[in-house]
Amino acid sequence: MILSQKPVTIAEAKSYMKDIESKEEVTNYFKKFSSISLEDSNKMISELQALNNIKLREENFVKLVDFMPADAEELSKVLNEVSLTEEEAQAVLSIVKNYS
Repeated sequence: MILSQKPVTIAEAKSYMKDIESKEEVTNYFKKFSSISLEDSNKMISELQALNNIKLREENFVKLVDFMPADAEELSKVLNEVSLTEEEAQAVLSIVKNYS
């Protein structure tokens, strides 16, 4: 039974894998696709939330942490369902840049 759902970053998912015995494949996946620590991912999400942009939801923050877009084109691909102004996009990208 599923009690609740919450999007999590790859870094956070990695922290849940500590006690799983057959975790080698999953650990390799995390190493390949996660470029940020759990602490930094939490800080980055906090900074993104502080923008108080009503267009962005929790699942968008998770995508931004996991994909770390480098420019406006990549940002629009990661947030394809969100239409940000140039100013909003630059605010997001400046935060992402601090962690990449």
